[in-house]
Amino acid sequence: MFQNTKCECGHQNPVGTVLCESCGKPLDEALLKDEKALLEMRYDGVARRSQKANPHFVDRIWNFFSSVKIAVYLIVITLIGASLGTILQQESTLINLTERSEFAAYYKEQHGTFGVIYHALGLSRTYESWWFIGLLVMIGTSLVVCSLDRVLPLYRALSKQQIRKHMQFINRQHVVYSGELTEDKQAWLDRFAKELKRKHYLVLQEDGALLGEKNRFSRWGPYINHIGLIVFLLAVLGRSIPAWHMDQYLTLYEGETRQIPGTNYYIKNDKFTLDYYSEEELANNQKGTKVVKLYETKARLYECTDACNDLTQEPVLKEVKQHDIRVNSALTYDGLKIYQNSYMEKVRFISVHPTLKDVAGGSDIGSFDLRMDQPEAEYKLGDYTLKLIDYYPDFGLDEQTRPMTKSRDPNNPAFVFRITGPDVQDKGELHIYFAMPSEKSKYYESILNESFKQRGDSSGRFSIQVENPIVDGKMNNIEYSAFTTYLNIRMDRAMPYVWVGAAISMIGLIMGFYWQHRRIWVRIDGDSLSLGGHTNKNTYGLRADVAGALGKTGIAVDPKTLDNRRNVR
Repeated sequence: MFQNTKCECGHQNPVGTVLCESCGKPLDEALLKDEKALLEMRYDGVARRSQKANPHFVDRIWNFFSSVKIAVYLIVITLIGASLGTILQQESTLINLTERSEFAAYYKEQHGTFGVIYHALGLSRTYESWWFIGLLVMIGTSLVVCSLDRVLPLYRALSKQQIRKHMQFINRQHVVYSGELTEDKQAWLDRFAKELKRKHYLVLQEDGALLGEKNRFSRWGPYINHIGLIVFLLAVLGRSIPAWHMDQYLTLYEGETRQIPGTNYYIKNDKFTLDYYSEEELANNQKGTKVVKLYETKARLYECTDACNDLTQEPVLKEVKQHDIRVNSALTYDGLKIYQNSYMEKVRFISVHPTLKDVAGGSDIGSFDLRMDQPEAEYKLGDYTLKLIDYYPDFGLDEQTRPMTKSRDPNNPAFVFRITGPDVQDKGELHIYFAMPSEKSKYYESILNESFKQRGDSSGRFSIQVENPIVDGKMNNIEYSAFTTYLNIRMDRAMPYVWVGAAISMIGLIMGFYWQHRRIWVRIDGDSLSLGGHTNKNTYGLRADVAGALGKTGIAVDPKTLDNRRNVR
């Protein structure tokens, strides 16, 4: 059905407009009849899409997200969900746990049945969960739709408002005055305008009417606040991008070089230093105790420049920074921050210098350097060659008693070599070597070498062992690390945008809280003076402005009598 929305002033208003965007006359029939009711000026009576009659499917979605009530519900639900994630420690903060089964075992061991339920519901990964991210997306969508639904029509109405307003519009404001003028009308308007300008109002006059306005910019404060919150939410969501955010832990023993997961960077632990306070430096109540004074990782950061993802080649590394990492003294480079988190006293072999022996001939063939991780594929010892055909970093046996590795870390490395050379059968001889000097490792070594001998893969002629492993109480021919350091790797490229969003939001809040949009309309018809004033808050200040300006032009009035709210029923 066609609806005529043209006002008597000649302005064509969009369908759904409550107050004429130009003269302010009420267009709603119910509002027009109730002449004593104050006008709702929150959005200057503009037509909003969310108020559209007979909405179709897209409009219904728009209406859903434009509702302030829905936005409040979403925020409350998100806050409740976020609080659930604080009940127990999140998975992302647990060091040295990677597999889901390990996390499940941890929560069961530490928190019992409640921990099992908490982990099963996915609350241990609350802030990475689909439902939590979905709530943030819905809040962001609500902010965008709410802002567009209101700010565009409001801007149109404020930019099109005419100076001479309809009488109903003036008489139904919060602040009103009416009286008679006996002096020259234009001279009085000029004096009134001068007083308003002294109070920093922008004044416009036209045909016996006046509009004084100041602080219109404060009306945009809530929407600037929304822009800040949108930037903030986008930055928070951006932290789910691996290249933008990282917060993980890396174990590194002395001499080890490891890749930082998810990056092209490698870090090497040159040396770990642990110092304690001396007895003289300790307080009396701490005497006889060991108090750490310093723990420091001398670290080197490398960037991979070639063969970074090629598993068949060693990566080409370029050193980019060296830094002694201490507590509160992180290694920083290109947004990457590496903190000293903790350490553990744990002896770990880095490399050994074993000797290949000819047991039958009673001679030493030669020695070589054998790393516990990333061993060489082949070692040449004179006329003999040791070719590495199998490697178990953390040796163990599966359920069928077959050799396997428990993890990628060299906790109990075993090396299977094929030995070729003079007087050796054509296919060579197999020999397994365990580097860890434990009784269990040596037991496995003897059993497996004996099985090679029984199969005909070995004659038992060769052995591999470290000569004089301990001299004067110190390890010999063995390079080891006494400590394992835990480093916290952090990268947060989204954080600057978080601060930018927070700053924009704060600017919007300040604009909305500390300034008020004040407008004063005056029209003179013959000897009759009509004045109406509106502000989005602090009517006391507006009444004082009006009373002061009227008083300066010869019209004494008590500010309290300007309050029109007494007519509200």
